Amino acid sequence: MRISVLALEGLFDTGLTVMLDAFTLANKFSARLMGGAPHFDMSIVGVRSKVRSGLGLAIPVRAVTPDLKPDWVIVPALSTGTPEQLIPALTRLDVKQAKAQLLQWHGEGAHIAASCIGTFLVAETGLLDHRQATTTWWLAPLFRQRYPSVLLDESRMLVPTDVGVTAGAAMGHLDLALWLIRKASPELAAIVSRYLLADIRSSQAPYIIPNHLAQADPLVLRFERWAREHLREGFSLQEAASALATSARSLQRRCQAVLGKSPLSYFQDLRVEHAQSLLHGSGLDIDAIAAEVGYIDGATLRTLLRQRLGRGVRDLRADLR
Repeated sequence: MRISVLALEGLFDTGLTVMLDAFTLANKFSARLMGGAPHFDMSIVGVRSKVRSGLGLAIPVRAVTPDLKPDWVIVPALSTGTPEQLIPALTRLDVKQAKAQLLQWHGEGAHIAASCIGTFLVAETGLLDHRQATTTWWLAPLFRQRYPSVLLDESRMLVPTDVGVTAGAAMGHLDLALWLIRKASPELAAIVSRYLLADIRSSQAPYIIPNHLAQADPLVLRFERWAREHLREGFSLQEAASALATSARSLQRRCQAVLGKSPLSYFQDLRVEHAQSLLHGSGLDIDAIAAEVGYIDGATLRTLLRQRLGRGVRDLRADLR
């Protein structure tokens, strides 16, 4: 598998290095433990001859030449973790050149992979339009606003499509690398994941902080604050809208536009978040915790936690050990 990592000025250091380490380990284990040739022909390429990382480290890149025919192109994240940093970065000349190069590679048959903020660059090309994708969870409201034609689900860690694959925030770069290694050899991926004490995660949901998402919109933020004060009560969209001096339709529309979900779904996110904190620090049993977040019994809460987080109460409590 020929893989080219497209390195841009100011990229996220950890994202690049963790992928390179994973693929390097995979090649070593392929040769030493499995008796085969290296699976991955890696190259770091750039649209500029000199590239520095976000921490100022020089990255050795090779020039993009006509003979470079990758099977996969990976776009690591830029070190631009806020909208104020990211939006101007997307207008840079080298980023525009990279977008054109991605489209050319895609036209030649290459698959495109990106993680974290790298997904924004791929979305800029239009290749993700009308396709499912994920991105770094805390910039999901901006992604949803900027690319309304993309079917975004930031709760997922990895989303494969016919174009390639998108992955979630920060260490999603490692999930992405393991996913590609697994495509070549599930046995090899298992070995690499054990050495790195890592495995492919299916969801970003356990890591999402609802308050961070709400801050992208004043009305949603007000709703978030109101909801936290009413978690023990049954949810009423009309009551919430009246308390916020808006219409139910406006609240529904804003939550959908910013969060990609209904007010009720976000209200349940806040219940899950509070339940997690009580599981970790209160010493309450599951029925008492359920009452604190507005459910009549622990069974209902157990079901919600497993649906949202993919884990049961016993697993969540085990995090404390």
